[in-house]
Amino acid sequence: MRRNNDRDPKKQLNQKNINERGQNLDNGLLVTHINQTQDLLRLQGDETQLSSAWEDSEDWLLTHNLKSMKLTLADLISQGTAMLKEGSNVTRKMHISTQTIHQLESKLSEAIELYQQRIQWLTENSKKVFGLIKGARVGVLIDVSAVSSGPQKEEFQSDLMSLIDEQLSHKEKLYVLSFGTTTSTLWPSPVEVGTSSLQELKLWVKKLQPDRGSNLLEALKKIFALKGLNSLVIIMGSCPDQPSEILSEYIQQSIMGRDLITHIITYKCDDQVPPAVLKHLAEALGGYYHCYSPETEIYSSREVDELLAEIQEAQSLRGHVQALHQSASCEERTGSMHEISTEVAKRPLTSLLPKPPKHEDPLTIEFPNLDKTSAEWLKTNSLKAKKLSLYQVLAPNAFSPVEEFVPILRKTVSATIHEKAMVQFEWHDGTMKNIHVDLPFLYEYQKQLSRAMRMYERRIEWLSLASRRIWGTVCEKRVVILLDISVTNSMYIIHIQHSLRLLLEEQLSNKDCFNIIAFGSTIESWRPEMVAASHSNLQSAWRWVLSLQCQGSRNVLSALRKAVEVDFKDKDKQQSQGIYLFTGGIPDQDVAMLSAYVAEARVGCDLQLNVCLFYVGESQMDTMPPACYASRSDTAAAYREFTRAAGGRFHWFGDTGIYESDDISAITSEMEKALNYSQKCALLVSSLKNQSGKQQESAALLRDKPKTLQLRRQPGKFCPSKPRARSVARTSIKDDPDREKSPPLKALLWSPLSGKAGVPPATAQPVKEGTADRRRKTKSRDAETSLSLFYTETGNNVGFVYRKYPQGRALRRTSFSIELPRKDTVCSSLEWVANYGLKKLKMEISRYLGPKCTHQKSTQTSASAKYCSIFPSIEINGMVRHSQCTPREIEAYITHLEKVMRRYVQRLQWLLSAGSRRLFGAILESKVCILLDTSGSMGPYLQQVKTELALLIWEQLRKHCDSFNLLSFAEGLQPWQDTLVGTTDAACHEAVKWVTNLHAQGSTSVLQALLATFSFPDVEGLYLLTDGKPDTSCSLILSEVQRLTEKRDVKVHTVSLNCSDRTAVNFLRDLASLTGGRYHCPVGEDSLLKMQGLLTRGFIKERDPMLPLFEGDDLRRLAQEITKARSFLWQAQSFRCALQAAPPTCLV
Repeated sequence: MRRNNDRDPKKQLNQKNINERGQNLDNGLLVTHINQTQDLLRLQGDETQLSSAWEDSEDWLLTHNLKSMKLTLADLISQGTAMLKEGSNVTRKMHISTQTIHQLESKLSEAIELYQQRIQWLTENSKKVFGLIKGARVGVLIDVSAVSSGPQKEEFQSDLMSLIDEQLSHKEKLYVLSFGTTTSTLWPSPVEVGTSSLQELKLWVKKLQPDRGSNLLEALKKIFALKGLNSLVIIMGSCPDQPSEILSEYIQQSIMGRDLITHIITYKCDDQVPPAVLKHLAEALGGYYHCYSPETEIYSSREVDELLAEIQEAQSLRGHVQALHQSASCEERTGSMHEISTEVAKRPLTSLLPKPPKHEDPLTIEFPNLDKTSAEWLKTNSLKAKKLSLYQVLAPNAFSPVEEFVPILRKTVSATIHEKAMVQFEWHDGTMKNIHVDLPFLYEYQKQLSRAMRMYERRIEWLSLASRRIWGTVCEKRVVILLDISVTNSMYIIHIQHSLRLLLEEQLSNKDCFNIIAFGSTIESWRPEMVAASHSNLQSAWRWVLSLQCQGSRNVLSALRKAVEVDFKDKDKQQSQGIYLFTGGIPDQDVAMLSAYVAEARVGCDLQLNVCLFYVGESQMDTMPPACYASRSDTAAAYREFTRAAGGRFHWFGDTGIYESDDISAITSEMEKALNYSQKCALLVSSLKNQSGKQQESAALLRDKPKTLQLRRQPGKFCPSKPRARSVARTSIKDDPDREKSPPLKALLWSPLSGKAGVPPATAQPVKEGTADRRRKTKSRDAETSLSLFYTETGNNVGFVYRKYPQGRALRRTSFSIELPRKDTVCSSLEWVANYGLKKLKMEISRYLGPKCTHQKSTQTSASAKYCSIFPSIEINGMVRHSQCTPREIEAYITHLEKVMRRYVQRLQWLLSAGSRRLFGAILESKVCILLDTSGSMGPYLQQVKTELALLIWEQLRKHCDSFNLLSFAEGLQPWQDTLVGTTDAACHEAVKWVTNLHAQGSTSVLQALLATFSFPDVEGLYLLTDGKPDTSCSLILSEVQRLTEKRDVKVHTVSLNCSDRTAVNFLRDLASLTGGRYHCPVGEDSLLKMQGLLTRGFIKERDPMLPLFEGDDLRRLAQEITKARSFLWQAQSFRCALQAAPPTCLV
């Protein structure tokens, strides 16, 4: 299909007529490799329909814009009747009939709907990713930096394959070149588009490897050396190595005198190449731009923007027309509208922006205090300055440990502290000190820290108010303000003016001198040099600021040179000098160069450069693009380093508050230091309390010991006592000379499972011998535990040391290893679900839930209560079930289940995608025969079936089958060939021609068709398409087919087309089931439109409706798995909410 490449509209129309005449001359005698498009055009019967669908947007808009359809305001007025004033020729009223208004309103609505449909078409398939490629001889430049590894590489290659199949295959000539640090070509010169060249191109795309650089200029030099191309497509995956100005100038010079259309496309790199820069570069070249980023859902292009402009104009006119219903007089309304629009057009843009109250009033100047930076303020108010450092406070009571060598012992002896009267504490240099803790003194110290914290909080609050929130503290005596008025700040000029007003009113009146320099591409100074900060000068500066207009880029270097070399020309002789740069984006110049300039300028003088950065958002498409672009975080990082080199302060704020401030960070650091000191004080106090608590506990044991002995001396009735821990320990020590044995105390120490203190240990019965023997034979962790016992210094208490530690219980790990195919394979849904279903992937919700809780029905034991209080539980369908997973595991399960659902929906989209699969389903066998019902009832649908059958031949039979045959049946049989033939290009062409000659007439002889096709040797699958019941008995057909399948394993797949008879549907379903085949029922267009948005979103949200009840086996089986996955997802989400909240427990 030839394309129009001339940009002149008249020439385009003439060329289009020539092309249309040329197409009519093709009578099927043209010799080509594969002409699938021409075959489809014959089936359509109207070749101009497809060609108009592929028209350029400009050509389409020439005949479909509002002006050509006579839907403008001038056309409406021309249909009105002028009514003259009595006795004069002056028009008093313009009468427009109600019918005319209604007709215009209806046509405008239709035009808006038409434009929306056009936009939808432009954002489908490869046009969504790469836009609409114009021209017949196309050169494609591919940035291989977009070819990253992993799934992104496969996705990029898949998108390129779609571009080749859908658009590039319709061109006359192609030339491709990949570029990174170096360039690589597939062909030395442009080649004719054919089967072999397209196959080579696809193989070349699959072999693309990523590269780090993006040398676009070198690629342009090579492609401009070629001749014969009329279209250039540049696919960028990252920001090119060369600036956009150099590339634009080079392309303009190279295409001068050549009829070349340029397409600049960004593929998932809008964060590196912003849309505004892309649009500006394309407009400078007179070409097209397209921006594709699925993460942010950006599909912007020149064609779409032009259609959106038409929609906006139509909506505006429709609003005016609707307003006419409210009034009978059009003259007064039209006059007032014209008056308002004229008045608005005369006023500047700033007059339309919202303004704070009394924005243009004279300044209300205040005389501020002598403010200081936080660094200066902390010299007298820091913890160290106020002698509140913890180490300063503890120094009088801190003592280093004493170690001396004792000659008689021949070793170094360390001094010990009597009864641990001191606490060991780590000093700031890493050494350990013995600290005498004075509790009242530490309590008073912590109160002083609290007062210091409140002082620091008040300082931060003060820094966050009024003009200090925007500018920080302006402390220098000689000040120059650099004001950013670049065009990207146009919508924020009122905000900039108001910020400067606050500064002039609150902080500049006590300065010695000041000046204001506004900069865009050029600089504009309020005064040639600094002047005194008098009231009159401040008011004059404010009036000058009100007249500023945003324009140009962001030339920071020129503004800095003006301030340093003119305003501060005698900077070596002055003190306390500061430059305040108020900006909203990255400068035009390199930040490193600016840093070097300022660092050199401030050598030997007291000059600081402070940056006040305000965040205004990303550049919009309708604004002038910045000369340089950086993200929000990169811009802040660049200016942060800039201020470090300039010895100044960095202040970053936005509409939500202060993001970063050096003044506030200094105070915050001091607050963190105070908090650290307070925590260390609390640690000292707790250490002292722990020591005193242990001493009191030891004293209490000593006091209780004589009482125990007295009880033993009292006479009483003899009874054998149970062995105590002491006796058992001594026995163990006596029997085992190595003192290594399993802990004997474990059998004596009993604790109730319910945790109740009042339950006696009487239930701990002696262990039976058989049970004990079995436990000895069983290998456990306790058997590998050995202890070494010893007596302690207090009483007869026994201590023990582990010689062999028990083995820790292995942690339960829940790992998800889900492998899903990235590309859809040709198989039935039954087979696909068997391989990738929820059961196969072990994603069933029952795996994460325990059995139902039966503690309420069991005996009310304390153990049950203990378990129910430990394990989380949830109520499902009226039953409480304990959880077998943690919140982290259930979160991972939800994440992976959503991933699985998206893949299921992707498979469903593949089955419902446009083409032959929608009507015939997927062809599975390699040797097939298509049985087509051409009875009289098929007449209304035969043209559609012909088109879909031609697609089936090329899309599935040609690609996936080894041999095939076609057979139409009505009263008789009409086979295409007597046997199966190989799927060659020539055979497919012949089959398509045969399909075009089919006609609908007669009855439906299904049995004869099945008997004839079963006789074909080597046939594996039959695909029967019909619209109703057969003429013969359904049971007879089923019995005959059953008899035939006993001899040969041939599967019969049935397809029903617009069949509303349930008997016929059941027959087709039984026939397919009898032979192991599948029943398929195409989904209607209405159902597809309803599901389109839901399929894109993924059916993940709970409020999404359920999937429709599909009739076909493949769709129904897959829909059942999706429904099951949605049910599991909802249960898991409710389970997660229950785990986050207080879990229900069983009551005893």
